[in-house]
Parts: sequence; structure tokens; C-alpha cells
Amino acid sequence: MRVTFTANGKPVEADDVWEGESLLYVLRERVGLPGSKNACEQGECGSCTVYLDGTPVCSCLVAAGQVQGREVRTVEGLADENGELGLVQQAFVDAGAVQCGFCTPGLLVQTDALLDNDAQPSDTDIREALSGNLCRCTGYEKIMDAVRLASARKCAKAASE
Repeated sequence: MRVTFTANGKPVEADDVWEGESLLYVLRERVGLPGSKNACEQGECGSCTVYLDGTPVCSCLVAAGQVQGREVRTVEGLADENGELGLVQQAFVDAGAVQCGFCTPGLLVQTDALLDNDAQPSDTDIREALSGNLCRCTGYEKIMDAVRLASARKCAKAASE
């Protein structure tokens, strides 16, 4: 089947999609957006998190046919219009929260969603928001630092506008 949807603001068409293919597979293998990672294929790790119509979802659990006519935003879509790292992405780099990078795409999308809903989350709010994202490299402290940094920068930017 053919699946047509919007990915990061651009129309996308994927041909020869099998009904059982995941959105993750279509994004990585058919559309050329490899940012979301394939780690567990069970929705347990969060590495494949993308926005689907503005809501974070594990793309490994979404059947490709379910995205027909819908809006998908991946970690690649968090960059600004010029392709420069977005606020959350830059905060993760600056805080040293990127290690092997496998969990990073899902953490970035989930952090972006958190800060869209609460620009100044508490540590408890951050832990809750990221609880579905597993990282096997860190003790999560650098990730927490990155979210706090992104929050501070987002608030400073809003105050200056």
C-alpha cells in the first residue's frame, strides 16, 4: 500500500508499505529519516519516540497505515529552519548528555514535549516525563542537567521577546 503523510512539515509518500510495518521502519528505511532509533520494538525504551499529530508516541508501536494523512515530527524536525540544532538539542550537547546516542532521539522529543507544556518543570516533573525513556550509558544526571538547561534557555528566550 501507499502511505502519504507529512514528516517534519514536508509531504511524504512511501510506496510498497506492508500493512504490518511500523512507522519507525517507514521513517528509517523508506523515507530516509534515520534519527529515531530501533532498540526494543516493544515500546519499552522510548528511543523511537516521535510526535504524531503533536503527541509523543513510540513509533515502533504505530502501524504505518495509521499515519495516512497525519503529521509526524521526528528528532530531525526539532532543528531550526536553517538546519541548526534546536534549543533542546543544543542543551543536550552543551550539558554532555549525549553519550552513545541511542536513547538521545527519544529523550529529545520527550523533553521538547515536556517544555512545550511546562517551561519550568520540577525535577519530579522531568523524571516523570522521561520515565519511558531508557538510557543504559548514564546515571541520568547529565540528562537532567540538559533538561534544566533547555528550560532555563527557553525561559530566557521568552523573557527577551
